Amino acid sequence: MTSSSTPADPAGTDPTGIEQEVRELAEVPAVEVISRAAVMLMSSAAEKLGLSEPDPAESPYLDLDEARRVITALAGLVTASVEYLGPHAGPIRDGLQALQRAFREASAHPDEPGLGPGEKYTGPVH
Repeated sequence: MTSSSTPADPAGTDPTGIEQEVRELAEVPAVEVISRAAVMLMSSAAEKLGLSEPDPAESPYLDLDEARRVITALAGLVTASVEYLGPHAGPIRDGLQALQRAFREASAHPDEPGLGPGEKYTGPVH
């Protein structure tokens, strides 16, 4: 089996292109990496809350335990990185709060204010 050489791998020793991907990732600004991670966590939480379905309660993906974990991770990321997010901070925080409220609405027995997913990082969400 032969591998073709690429500019990032002139010797052809990295047939999977991982070295090229690492170099490309190194060029991405930190704020973009953080924002992408936040969007991925938001998307995951929305799916696990069933928000992609017309009736979230009937979603085959509804999983409140998983949603709690993802929302808490998102809250930690947002809280830890808010100073670096600049103009992205507001929309990301709004998305987080919307997910926290959706979690409360989806719960048969909602957590007390301040005890919901991620609220130890963000404070109570009403």
